[in-house]
Amino acid sequence: MTSLAELGLRAQGGAEAQITGLAVDSREVKPGYLFAALPGAQVHGAEFIQYALRMQAAAILTDAEGAQIANAELDASDAALIIAQDPRQALAQTASLWSGAHPGTVVAVTGTNGKTSVATFCRQIWEEMGIAGVNLGTTGVEGAWTHPLKHTTPEPITLHRVMAEATQNGITHVAMEASSHGLDQRRLDGVLLAAAGFSNFTQDHLDYHETFEAYFDAKMGLFKRVLPDDGVAVINLDDPKGAEVADICTARGQEVIGVGRSAGARLRLTGQRFDATGQNLLFTWQDRPYQVRLDLIGGFQADNVLLAAGLIIAAGGDPAQVFDTLPHLGTVHGRMELAATRENGAAVFVDYAHTPGAVETALQAMRPHVMGRIIVIVGAGGDRDAGKRPLMGAAAAQNADIVIVTDDNPRSEDPGSIRAAVMAGAVDADGSNSITEVGDRAEAILRGIDMLAPGDALLIAGKGHETGQVVGDSVLPFDDVEQASVAVAALEGRI
Repeated sequence: MTSLAELGLRAQGGAEAQITGLAVDSREVKPGYLFAALPGAQVHGAEFIQYALRMQAAAILTDAEGAQIANAELDASDAALIIAQDPRQALAQTASLWSGAHPGTVVAVTGTNGKTSVATFCRQIWEEMGIAGVNLGTTGVEGAWTHPLKHTTPEPITLHRVMAEATQNGITHVAMEASSHGLDQRRLDGVLLAAAGFSNFTQDHLDYHETFEAYFDAKMGLFKRVLPDDGVAVINLDDPKGAEVADICTARGQEVIGVGRSAGARLRLTGQRFDATGQNLLFTWQDRPYQVRLDLIGGFQADNVLLAAGLIIAAGGDPAQVFDTLPHLGTVHGRMELAATRENGAAVFVDYAHTPGAVETALQAMRPHVMGRIIVIVGAGGDRDAGKRPLMGAAAAQNADIVIVTDDNPRSEDPGSIRAAVMAGAVDADGSNSITEVGDRAEAILRGIDMLAPGDALLIAGKGHETGQVVGDSVLPFDDVEQASVAVAALEGRI
């Protein structure tokens, strides 16, 4: 048991309590628990305080509105009441103290695209350097210790528990993905960062944030609030928002390592040559030149790799040793992953590109590696930012030779209406007859692979590492990489 004072909390009237656990779900409350009643998009968590008290919660953490909502129940209870101006932040800091020690070196990266790749490359670099590290995010916890996660940035009780368990399992270094939802909801608060990175900023999640300004401000919480003043910010200066992010960090007194092709970048990409299986990079670190080979498809992978290298250096890694590891980096699952190759040499790639900017970047990055046509399979998710659907179609049509529009995760929406929005954007942008609609995703993949001639390549965009397709309330088994392999085998008579 731990007292409120030991958790950094002060209750109304100076009340004290011995805490046996933390919960944000009233159904998980046990005797002696602290229940966090947080404001939500649909309902305030204070509506469930009465149930937490029935389960003998010892303390309630909420805001002034929550205390007012549950005023009668709280007055009739002996539970300690903590009213915080920002209860989400208070919970995150409490969860950090409750869970125990975190790994000694933690870095985080935010941005619309590239977070999983950057975090995974960080972990791979540490592995090559003989360091016990993990990456934490969309694909769970991967590396020297593994653990499943439901969200890119878990809610704070889970996040800090997982960080403590990582420490107990010998993990010393962690690279985290910092989602805009997680930052907006203060899930990362209480994590002590050595460095934080910014990859890029394009349209996504406007169903949640509503405006570009709110979306950008949520991401900036990583630098304005979570990264300490003595932390190091690693910024992609090639992104239109890069200079603004750098200014935000400089104003806080944080050291900035600029990455990219810009003249002001300390880690500067000066040359890039592509071939069928990868690319060669020429770059400088503080004006000293280096050349490395990457067995990775896509020019944007160079941006991700150098951002990861910058984060490792910012967290104390020796630059020369870091750069020596880069030729050994492997493809991240579902990120420009080579899923299958036809007998005629045509390649099939799977990528998580699920925003207009990501689709455009992925297709443009493939072009230097492909001698023939690029075919793309694209869709859009239901119950998410509807405004990006025609933009997804436009990005596909403007950068590929053949477009097949199919279902992604329709969720509760009508799949046909989602496809229609994507199709409209594709037709408006292109107007040719190289755009087709195939609702069934497996059939779309089969058709796309059947079209491949020597020198061609197919990009299956949108779902990446995911192993299920969300239709209504059901999650149906579906893996783009697996479907691509099966389709190639079927077309070539191997099954």
